[in-house]
Amino acid sequence: MTASLRIVEGVDEGRRSVLRRADERLLTPVLPDRVRARTVEVFGEDLDAPSVVARIIEDVRQEGDAAVRRYTQLFDGSSYDTVEVSAEEIDAAFDEVPGELLEALEVALDRVHRYHQLQAEHGPRSFTHEGVGMTVMPLRTAGIYMAGSDTVLPSTVIHTTVPATVAEVDEIVGVTAARADGSVHPLKLVAAHLSGMHRILRASGVQGVAALAFGTETVPRVDKIFGPGNIFVTLAKRQLYGIVGIDALYGPTETLVLADESAAPDLCAADLLAQAEHDELARPVLITTSRAHAEAVALEVEIQLADLDRAEIARAAIAGGGAVIAADLDEAVELANEFAPEHLCLLTENPEALVERVTAAGGIFVGEYSPEVLGDYVAGPSHVMPTGGSARFASPLSVFDFLTLTSTIDMTPEQFREIGPYAATLARAEGLTGHAHSIEHRLEGR
Repeated sequence: MTASLRIVEGVDEGRRSVLRRADERLLTPVLPDRVRARTVEVFGEDLDAPSVVARIIEDVRQEGDAAVRRYTQLFDGSSYDTVEVSAEEIDAAFDEVPGELLEALEVALDRVHRYHQLQAEHGPRSFTHEGVGMTVMPLRTAGIYMAGSDTVLPSTVIHTTVPATVAEVDEIVGVTAARADGSVHPLKLVAAHLSGMHRILRASGVQGVAALAFGTETVPRVDKIFGPGNIFVTLAKRQLYGIVGIDALYGPTETLVLADESAAPDLCAADLLAQAEHDELARPVLITTSRAHAEAVALEVEIQLADLDRAEIARAAIAGGGAVIAADLDEAVELANEFAPEHLCLLTENPEALVERVTAAGGIFVGEYSPEVLGDYVAGPSHVMPTGGSARFASPLSVFDFLTLTSTIDMTPEQFREIGPYAATLARAEGLTGHAHSIEHRLEGR
């Protein structure tokens, strides 16, 4: 059998293709045939992805709840009358979650909350100094896109909502896909309630994001929208940016395993596959200093693929990634920084020594006892991280994303008289005499 993990070495086109960092889905999104067929069925014409998104956004803007309900039911195949999830539905959800699963959710919640509380304690603070200052305030309203329809993702609900709770956002509103009978999966409801979400609404996809941006009869207009989603959700966030605040544009998940010959091949393979099973477009990449090691990892990938429930998805993702042979660890780190992965797993003899050399990564997972999967669930930091190379300039979701900073200027008369003339001089140099007059009128006779 041909190995799914392709191995390339040397500075050639093959290596560049493995390490490309642009999220091409956002540049030229190509819809699968089944999705295009569904588009024709719903809209009566073969629209590209951005046009589909624009059409839904405009319908929600004009029709409100009616458009939200229509599109959610069309795309989810669900049936319901009430957009908002009731308190009774949330209470009933707790009876459906097994005790051991509830305990796991509570452990995750506790650790994620404690981490973000520590984060908040090390964050920006309001201050005043010599007439100037800064006021730090939480957002009034935050919208959480609760990703997952075919796959239920309570962990993402926790990792997106808890930072908002710690930031003390006044109102946290979640939108989610509904099942065929109109109910929301109990794991989502329990995770949302325990995380501190105030309201949960049945409004998935583009229509859910648009409803949060504009507000409808039922869905409140929010200040900022958070959370990953599929290509349509991501394009909706792009098109609505400026009308509403947007946390980031998230593409397919990425994991880069940086290893040397000391790394156990089965652990390298397991870490690559853990992300590969998310999405056919996931980007699992291995950078290692030995071709023999890469071949051993490739063999382990094949062995472990046989045991995965989502093997077909994982195999397609692995085929889209690859293994790169670096000359040494110096080059391996350089290549990793160029790729700027969402997740960087350091599986080397002395991984701690490499941490300070990493300049671009959403999260760094140091050594074999800190696997990325631990970060997905119970480690503490939010697993909502920058993708598509955006770790070069962006950061993981944090408490700080739910805060606003407002500058304050509160001068005494003495301070004004001291620095005002300089402002007037600069204003006249720019030809803005009205600006200068604003200062000079205050200086005259005072």
